[in-house]
Amino acid sequence: MIHKPIYKPKARAREYGDLATNIYNGCPHGCTYCYARAMKKRFTPKGAICTFDTPEPRPYIVQSITRQIERERIAGKLIHLCFSCDPYPAGIDTIPTRAIIEIIKASGNNVQILTKGGQRAERDFDLLGAGDLFGATITGLWNHAEQYEPGAASNQSRIDALKAAHGRGVKTWLSCEPVIDTTAIYSLIKNAHYIDLFRIGKMNNHPSGINWATFGAKCVELCKEYGRAYYIKDDLQNEMRKGGYQGEI
Repeated sequence: MIHKPIYKPKARAREYGDLATNIYNGCPHGCTYCYARAMKKRFTPKGAICTFDTPEPRPYIVQSITRQIERERIAGKLIHLCFSCDPYPAGIDTIPTRAIIEIIKASGNNVQILTKGGQRAERDFDLLGAGDLFGATITGLWNHAEQYEPGAASNQSRIDALKAAHGRGVKTWLSCEPVIDTTAIYSLIKNAHYIDLFRIGKMNNHPSGINWATFGAKCVELCKEYGRAYYIKDDLQNEMRKGGYQGEI
């Protein structure tokens, strides 16, 4: 059995919520900037095959989550799905994801989903209600996303899933991190009325020519102008302050 599959996120992940769980032991989306993927490859023993890109559900994950919730009497919490994997990975039977959402909901908790699976997630929208959040990651890439996220659903599929969730009354959020194309993020802030919360960060662990102080300031300006609820992540806030930003974030 997995030891405590529901855990308290640390470091940057702490900004997303109090609790989280990872359902699969990798992700097939192949995102070139993925920290979890890089770490798995780095620590795979020489000569061994890294299985991160061909994941499976973690062994006994459904049973382990059920037992932990019962044993620790976890209730009234928002549980994030997922950090080191995607809850709707391409080419994989995601029945475990649906089962885990059902368990979390039945125990008096809520889910905060973050995915690049796009419309694959719509199958489970019937399980979501008040207190749940459905989110997608968009880096800003549109024309060349396959170079950076070759196995993930298209940005349009992610947008369509967000619109579908919004249409069902489910609260939606957009994770703009890592950011690769600032212009596309600005456009989403202006036009994506179906997103209830923008969480905006920067690029970490990879080089970038973006002026983060300017980018952050522009995002805050647009969110205020268009009445968007937003959260600027700590790393981006730090860059804004270093760049001389003195306004309210």
